[in-house]
Amino acid sequence: MKALIETRKKRPERVFLVGVELKSRNLADTRDSLAELGELAATAGGEVIGDGWQKVVSLNPATFIGKGKAGEFADVCRRQDVDTVIFDDDLSPAQSRNLEKIFNCKILDRTSLILDIFAQRARTREGKLQIELAQLQHLLPRLTKYWGHLSRQKGGIGMRGGEGETQLETDRRRVQDRIAKISRELELVRQQRSTQRNGRQRNNWPLASIVGYTNAGKSTLLNALTGADVLVKDILFATLDPTTRRLRLPTNQNVLLTDTVGFIRKLPHGLVEAFKATLEEVVQADLLLHVVDISHPQAEEQIAAVNAVLAEIGAGGKPTLMVFNKMDRLNDDPGGIGAGGTLNRLQERHQNAVTISAVTGEGIASLLAEIGTQLRPKREFLELRVPHEQAAVIARLHKVGQVISRNYRGPAARFKVRIPPQHHDEFAPYIVREAQASA
Repeated sequence: MKALIETRKKRPERVFLVGVELKSRNLADTRDSLAELGELAATAGGEVIGDGWQKVVSLNPATFIGKGKAGEFADVCRRQDVDTVIFDDDLSPAQSRNLEKIFNCKILDRTSLILDIFAQRARTREGKLQIELAQLQHLLPRLTKYWGHLSRQKGGIGMRGGEGETQLETDRRRVQDRIAKISRELELVRQQRSTQRNGRQRNNWPLASIVGYTNAGKSTLLNALTGADVLVKDILFATLDPTTRRLRLPTNQNVLLTDTVGFIRKLPHGLVEAFKATLEEVVQADLLLHVVDISHPQAEEQIAAVNAVLAEIGAGGKPTLMVFNKMDRLNDDPGGIGAGGTLNRLQERHQNAVTISAVTGEGIASLLAEIGTQLRPKREFLELRVPHEQAAVIARLHKVGQVISRNYRGPAARFKVRIPPQHHDEFAPYIVREAQASA
């Protein structure tokens, strides 16, 4: 589907943003949300030339904001030569049509904008299918808007649905057929992912998924931990397609680490549904690494937004390790105000959290140690006695297990180790004693 914001023009598309302040929100929340909407518009290739908001008790069913305020904003947009007006909330098909008449330019809502960005970012066939599905589901109830200029043709007896069928009905049927086809293809993708996941789990390696708000530094962290070469860019939704890499911990334990799509406030429900094949990696994970941009002024609100999406996809109760990233950007804040104060509050709330900088590497060693601690129950604690001449066994032990202590005196070497359960039979002849897993 053609992107809604065209970036190939000679000049960037000029954009005006509109938000509302409801009883459930305050002005600060509205301004923060509009600021984020501005970042989204810039990511899509637009140039934000202004914004406006209105304090309302309830939304106008015809024009979302008041008709008078809509006319006021329309005058501003005409003077500023605005190409597109973007609303910070979802608009109904009727509201979009009415607003286009008032503004006499293109009207988008937050969902349309996010879908457009995803359409630009998708690279794999799976990603493109997921985006197209979400776009078509969003478009289907809005088709009337695109064909309102056509008069309804009457079909005679025996001709219903034939030549007398309206263009709107034809397009609606085509969109529904395409949605059904994409849904079937994505079900195959889901099955393939399940097969791949089962293949990886034959090694009984634990699964960890990196989640977090968009632009929190998830891909940078994956690269720092595993040496991957995932795209890193200081923009929203830089990467959409999941990447899985092997992470070898200092405890000699292998972990499969997956980077996932970033979340955002007001993430469209249809987009979450379309990305379920991708987000299954999160649902199946043994541990979630929730990466937070601790330097962001709305860090706590971003944590809440991520938790809301995790709950929506059924991963709300997963074991989670909070990772406070970008500590290199924190300002000196001895008074506990601002980012420094936010960090102190969050550290008190999340006792096992780790503070890092994925860019500089500071705190990475502590993070690896904490991941090992969180996943330790998957290992058995054993005491082994291996004859010195069994050098291959000793080498194998160091390769697959975590050696806690070693003693080479006497006719046989003695080890205290933690090994994955699947290797128990391999070392069974040398086991002297089995200890508690927590030992």
